[in-house]
Parts: sequence; C-alpha cells; structure tokens
Amino acid sequence: MDAHDRYRSPLVTRNASAEMLAVWSPRRKFSTWRTLWLALAKSQQTLGLPITDEQIDELRAHLDDIDFDAAGDYEKRLRHDVMAHIQALGDVAPTARPIVHLGATSQFVGCNTDLILLRDSLDIIAAKTAAVIIQLTDFATRHRDTATLAFTHFQPAQPTTVGKRATMWAQDLVLCLERIERTRADLQFRGIKGTTGTAASFLHLFDGDHDKVKKLDAMLCERFGFERSYAATGQTYPRVVDAMILSDCACLAAAIHRMCSDIRLLAHRKEIEEPFEAEQVGSSAMPYKRNPMRCERATGLCRFVISLVHNAYDTAATQWLERTLDDSANRRLSLPESFLALDGVLDICRNVTAGLVVHQQVIRANLLAELPFMASENLMMEAVKLGRDRQAVHEAIRQHAQAAAKRVKEEGLPNDLLDRLARDPLMAGVNFDETLDPGAYVGRAPEQVDEFVMEIVEPIRARYAGKLDEAPDLSV
Repeated sequence: MDAHDRYRSPLVTRNASAEMLAVWSPRRKFSTWRTLWLALAKSQQTLGLPITDEQIDELRAHLDDIDFDAAGDYEKRLRHDVMAHIQALGDVAPTARPIVHLGATSQFVGCNTDLILLRDSLDIIAAKTAAVIIQLTDFATRHRDTATLAFTHFQPAQPTTVGKRATMWAQDLVLCLERIERTRADLQFRGIKGTTGTAASFLHLFDGDHDKVKKLDAMLCERFGFERSYAATGQTYPRVVDAMILSDCACLAAAIHRMCSDIRLLAHRKEIEEPFEAEQVGSSAMPYKRNPMRCERATGLCRFVISLVHNAYDTAATQWLERTLDDSANRRLSLPESFLALDGVLDICRNVTAGLVVHQQVIRANLLAELPFMASENLMMEAVKLGRDRQAVHEAIRQHAQAAAKRVKEEGLPNDLLDRLARDPLMAGVNFDETLDPGAYVGRAPEQVDEFVMEIVEPIRARYAGKLDEAPDLSV
C-alpha cells in the first residue's frame, strides 16, 4: 500500500518532534530490549554464571541490526512479541541464543524499557517546558510596565500589566515543571523481579544465593542510570506509576490550555496575537480573518492529553493480583500518545511565546475606556482634599457613572464619564491627567515581574543551560 492509502496518526505527521518520535519508535524499543539482554548476560557472567565472552560479544554486535520482518513472522506464529524478538536475535547470534533472556520474564524487557522511555520523555518535556517558561518571562520583562485592563469573571477589574499576566501563565508552568522533575527523580527501575515478583528463577540460577540476586538487580539499575528498583512488585512495575506520570502530563496540558485560551481571548480583543506569517491564510471564505489557530491547535491537543490520564487510572485500578494482560494494549496507546501530543503542544507554545505580538495602542485604548470608572474613588479623594463634601462628591460621581454606563451599554457610545465629571463644579481643580495615569493603578505588578524572574525563573534558566535549542518551525 502507498503511504497515502493508510491512516497515519496526526501526532506523527503534524505534531510530535523527531526527537520524541524516536524515543517511542520500534527501533528504540527493540534495541533497548537487546541492550537489556546484553546487560543481563554480562552481569550474570560477572556474578559467576557460565556465560562466555564470545556470547557477550555476539550480543553486543547485534544491538541495532534488527530484522523486523523476521520478528514479525515469528510473532505471527508464536503470538508472543518477546519470544519473537528472542528468536530473531538468536538467528543472528546463534552462539548466544541459549543464554538470551536467561531467568527473565517478558516484563524484564517490557517494563524496564518502558521506564527508560518514560524517563527520556520526561526529560524532553521538562526541557521544553523550561524553554516556554523562559520565553514567557523574557516577554514579561519587556512588558513589565505595560498597563492593561485586568479581568475577574471576565469583567473589567483593577488594571495589571501585560508582563504580570505573562508571569501568571509562567507560574502555572513552573508548578508543573517542578512536579515533572520530582516524578523524574523518583522514577525507579523494575529490575529482575521474575515471573510473579519473587525473583525465584534468578535465585535458582544462583543456587539460592540471595546476595547475588540482589547484586544482579543493583548492577542493572546502575547500568541503566537508576538509583534503585521498586522494592515490591508483581510481574510488572506498579501501574500506579503510569497514572502519576500521565497525571503530571495532564496537569501541564491544563496549564497550557489556560494560557492559550487567554491568548485567544486577548486576540479577540485585538490586544495580543500569536505570530502570523506573511502568506498565512486565516479563512478559506473570509480573507480578512486572522485566527489564533496555533493556540486553538494547542488547546485541542491539551484536551486529548488530559483525557488519556483516565486510561492510566483505570489500568492501575484494575490490575489483578500479580498482574493481568489487559494493561498492554491500552498502554501501547496511552503512554506514547500522551507524550507525543504534549511534545507537539510544547513546540507550538515555544513558537507562540517566541513571537507574541502586542498592540499597545489598542491595549491603552481598551484600558482608558474603563479606567474612569476605576479611578472614581481616587478622583473623589482628590476633590475631598480640595475641601468638597465627601458624600456630595460620592453621589455626584455615582450619578455620572451610571449615566455614562447607560450611554455605553444602551446607546453604544463612548464612555463620557470624564467629560461629565470635568464639567461638575464639585470636581473643579482636580488634576484629571495625574489621577488617570494607568501606571498609578497597577500596584506592584512591575516589581512582581522582576521578583518572579529573579527568584523563580533564573534558577530554571541556570538548571537548563545548554539543554535548550531554538524554538522549532512548525510543520503545519
């Protein structure tokens, strides 16, 4: 069949990076199986089992030259993927065939490989999240003083700054990054637990020597960069680990969804927009359209990531005794696709945050349209300082504000509250320009940006120095 005659996941064709696709590729999976078999044999030899250097060298020579067709043919006959790859390896390493997978169960390669791939995926996600945080806060620093209308309940509220709002998005991402880093640090190996978690087969191989079995487990942990293995397992590592990992992914997706939704709302207000190329088309029917399609795409993928965590919860909840196999088909989808989708989301976010467009005049106009209402208390205090009766001034401002609001809402006319107040004798002598300076209403927002960058983000920048590449060009 031609490639265009069969379905291909959009995660592969449109979203995930080559780096993440390589982590979850068949070649990476099965070459890791072979690396595990080599490490097992080498460690068993070191601990005294009769395994020859020739057998070790033969395994080492065939870590990557996988005959996928031969393995596929074996699996059709055997209905067992691990045995199929053992046979395919044995065909090219006949001397080593007798000692491949010695004492192990299928989950020696299955679970340990998954843990390695999950660890590598978490590393990629963490680095890309850090990159988005850094870009966001660089943007925040540039706009630390840019006053803008803030919202509660999506209704006009006290002003903030564009930079401060960006640090709110970054704060969510920082919390998610910290969780991912903790999960990554806490990740353990399955090691050599045997068929039901008792390591009975390895104890038999070492003639009842418990110390050698424990040492074998420790050697393999060290070989693959894990500090320890899970102390008590059945045939598989605890599936609640998957639930924890996908929960972290879902939390990050939720935080990104919130940020991208905010950008979409701001694009509607014509205040902030995502990048838009010179030849980009916003609509096939409406040539004038400039849609926030990148943020829309990111939010759609985020919802997919969020939905997948329920698979991990269900799988962890329905494991029977020492294990059941109904986890396998689900995990083949939910684990890689969570990371492939989230990887694509983060690349979109890196692209967006590297090129956010700020329309400062629109932001100022939108703020000034609402600022007179928010400044009413300050204007009242200025009038009182000039000797006016506070209650009289309050009532005058209340009446003018209601009249101005009616004009805006019912007649669609501009807010004329300032003109009304300027004509009122009670407000004579009040310095309207000084009282209506937007910067006077943003509180500590600029200083909060500076403090957030120095205290929170600079340690992240230092931690990920050398691990961050340029924001990618999106394929679509």
